[in-house]
Amino acid sequence: MNRPITVRPYTPDDREVWDAFVEKSNNGTMFHQQRFLDYHPAGKWNYHHLMFFEGPTLVGVLPGGINARGEYWSPMGASYGSIVTADISFEKSLAIVDAFIDHGKGLGWKHAYLIPAPIVYTRNYSQHHEYALLYRKADFELHYISHAIDLKRGADFLQHFDQTARKTIRKILREGEVTIRESDDYETFHRILVENKKRHDTTPTHTLDDLYRLRDLMPEKLRLNMVYHGDTPIAGSLLFLANPKVVLCFYNMLLYEYEHLKPVYLIMYETVRWAVENGYEWVDIGVSQDTKAEDPMTPSLGLIGFKERFDARGILRSTYHLSL
Repeated sequence: MNRPITVRPYTPDDREVWDAFVEKSNNGTMFHQQRFLDYHPAGKWNYHHLMFFEGPTLVGVLPGGINARGEYWSPMGASYGSIVTADISFEKSLAIVDAFIDHGKGLGWKHAYLIPAPIVYTRNYSQHHEYALLYRKADFELHYISHAIDLKRGADFLQHFDQTARKTIRKILREGEVTIRESDDYETFHRILVENKKRHDTTPTHTLDDLYRLRDLMPEKLRLNMVYHGDTPIAGSLLFLANPKVVLCFYNMLLYEYEHLKPVYLIMYETVRWAVENGYEWVDIGVSQDTKAEDPMTPSLGLIGFKERFDARGILRSTYHLSL
């Protein structure tokens, strides 16, 4: 590396350059793009996105912002954040981390929290940034256990689901009483989502208007599948096509009065089938925490057991904390 790394805040004029950089990067996702972050109303977050340069060349971006306590968080208003680069050397990764630390100290930040996407999202597996953070004495605030399905099985994926899942799916496909297809019926899906979340004493992350805005901003990054019993919609799954490697099941929801028809089994089958057919390498089915437990890291053993029926395995979603 011949030139020092410099850093400057993002401006709206950088939008196209930023998003193009993320699209071509080694570890970026849709959550790192300004197109995604634009679904939030202006002023909702105190954003402070950063761009890193080696001479005139953009070598890294970091979406994030400042919370009410004066702490830097990446992501802010998204699922994954942290530093996005090409497949670069460790030396350059360390220089970018050092530039970030110097920038934060210069602005008087005391703490920074970064949540990178799990390693399966990287095009070429690399944890240079994570090790650079740890080398600069970052610690961990939290680890969550997430689950993802490795699509290396290809078209034979169903053979690697457990016996219950295989039997259930084959019965559904054979009888044809329950069907699944792509849909644009976000209104019905959101109604199911709200009813489902209410059962668990929570509310959805996204309003219906949020989903419409995301669909309009990134139509190629969202896929909505709806499950029908006859003509009646009974379940749905909203997929985020996070990057060329990973399909993220952001929401899998059903009306519980139809739970006996096992629509989620059909959702999982169709999600994996479609992802394999379209060249993805992983299906991320999300974190598996017991959200009612006092310890936020508490695993939901029942949820994990259900996910493992579909050949899923655990991957870490970790929050790195830097004292500046």
